[in-house]
Order: sequence, then C-alpha cells, then structure tokens
Amino acid sequence: MEKKRSDDYYQERNNRNLDKISELLDDLPYFCEDFFRGVEPRTSTLTRLNYAYDLRIFFDFLMKKKFRGKVNDVHDFTLEHLDAVTDTDIEIFLSYLSRYEYAGKMLSCDERAKARKLSTVRSLFKYFFNKGLISVNNTAKVATPKLHEKEIIRLERDEVTDLLDTAELGNGISRHMEGYHERTKVRDCAILTLLLGTGIRVSELVGLNNESIDFANNSFIVTRKGGNKAILYFSEEVADALVAYMEQKKSDPKIPRGETALFLSLQYRRITVRAVENLVKKYASLVTPLKHITPHKLRSTYGTALYRETGDIYIVADVLGHRDVNTTRKHYAAITEDNRKKVAGRVKLHCGEDE
Repeated sequence: MEKKRSDDYYQERNNRNLDKISELLDDLPYFCEDFFRGVEPRTSTLTRLNYAYDLRIFFDFLMKKKFRGKVNDVHDFTLEHLDAVTDTDIEIFLSYLSRYEYAGKMLSCDERAKARKLSTVRSLFKYFFNKGLISVNNTAKVATPKLHEKEIIRLERDEVTDLLDTAELGNGISRHMEGYHERTKVRDCAILTLLLGTGIRVSELVGLNNESIDFANNSFIVTRKGGNKAILYFSEEVADALVAYMEQKKSDPKIPRGETALFLSLQYRRITVRAVENLVKKYASLVTPLKHITPHKLRSTYGTALYRETGDIYIVADVLGHRDVNTTRKHYAAITEDNRKKVAGRVKLHCGEDE
C-alpha cells in the first residue's frame, strides 16, 4: 500500500511536468516534438521540462539575432535554419545570456546556467545530426563555460543547535508570526531535524508519506533522482522529532481522512518544496543572517559532518545518493580542508640527531 501511495505522488508530479512540456512545445518549432520524443527513454520529465525552457530562450535569440527579419515566428523555423547555425552563433548566444530580454523581462544567467543551456542546445543538435537531418553539429566546437567553484556554505555545529532551538522555542520570531509558530513548531522541528540528520533532498522530504517511516528499524524509503528507491536510516534524535510530530497529527481532527502525506501545510495538504525552503530561510536568517541557508545547504551540512565522523567519502556518497563520488568531493570542501589539516605536520623541516 505504501509503495502505491508513494508511486501515486511521483506519478502525479510526472504528469504535471508532462502537461507543462506539452504546453511549452506550442512555443517551439515543430521539429522539437521529434527531439523530445527521441530523448524520452533516457531522460526524466524534469530534465525534458528544463530542455523546453532553455530551448524557448534559444529560439527567441535566433529570431532576434541570427535570423532577424527572416524568421518572425518560432513556428517558421525549419531544420534548414538549424543547419545554418554556426559555432560563432552559439558563442554569441552564450554571451547574450549575460543580459537578455524575454517575455518583457530583463534576465541574466550565471556561468552554470549558461553551461546548462549549452548542454540543452548540444543535445538538440546532436539528436538531429545523428538522425542525418542536419549536416553538421557545430555545438561540438563550442567550449563549455568555465565553472568556478562555489563557496561552500554550511552550518557549523553550534549553528545547527541554535537553528533547532530557534525552531522549537521561537526565539526572535516576530509577534505577528508567534501564532503561526505555535501551530507549526513541532512540524518545523521535525523537518529541520530530518534534513540535518539524514541529508535527504527537499524533493525527497516532501514526497514522504506516513507509512514511509519504520520506527522499528529507524528507517524510511525515499524516491531518489531517476525514480530509484532507497532505504535510509536515522538516529534517535530524528526519531524523537518525527514521533512528536506524528503524535500531534493523530490528535488533529482537521486532517482529512485518507491524507497520506507525512508533512502537511497549514491548509492540511502535502507541504510543497517552496514552503520548506521558506521555513528554512525563516529560521536560518534568525540564527545566521549573513549566510544564505537553503535546504541544500542543510544537506551539505550533514554531508560534511558525516565525513568528519567517518572519514569515508564513499559512505557519504552512498548515503547522499551521489552516483559519482567526485560529485561528493566537489560539494564538500571540508573533505579537502580536513585532509590538508591532517598532513600539515607530516613533513619535518629539521631532522633530529637520531634521524
């Protein structure tokens, strides 16, 4: 029963993405439908949705710059136009993304957003080149924007304690928010404790159902990226926070019968990713206003703490659901930092008499 309910949630989310992709295809050239159909077997609905958003901007750029006055409507594009796009055009597109207008808004992309859009455009050109429908794939000649390492932001141990205390006690909460806090503090503590105590993604957290939790083994099932399921384990601290919240839910007569979601909003519906992001931001801004803390930063906090406790990067990668250990290494600078500290005194500059 639990598997069915969990699958229903993710199927509903996939259906929403599919509906949005179908809607966005109306804003793209006719041949994009073939592309989306062709990449469907090896991509998630979320990946294809991001493709659709990126391609809207790309074809809008081509109308404004490359084919200005020649193509006045996105539906007039043909594969011959795609074949005429040069590597220089793609480089101009990347530069254009630094500051551009779309749908009446001025927007800009950082280097990571540019790299993602280039990856999308490459996928499009590669697909039609491999099918023999365009003669050359000029995107292969364009270098990916150099990605500078982001500063790793995470909470220190005392900040973790302060964050949980703030959620529980409401220290610093405005008078206007006190009433809301009284209603949500047990839930909020459970959410923050689960994020900090297991390192799960916010999307995994909102997908949890009541039956996902197994207190006999202190474990729960999550659906990870790509739809794979994994069993994760939690500590007694996490168990205590979850039990407190689930006991509170049992005594709330307003919860609709048949509602299976573990974490609920004030409207008694499954909590959203945005709502979790907002509550993390609310409490974190009271504890450490100079750090921009998000659910992902809490995941980084957990990953760093787990590495410090185990010294095993492969365990960290496995628990966090990273397919490639290099992803773990890239995101947790403390791993490199701690290793540097360990070897700092290994090289001796002065040899003793007995050496």
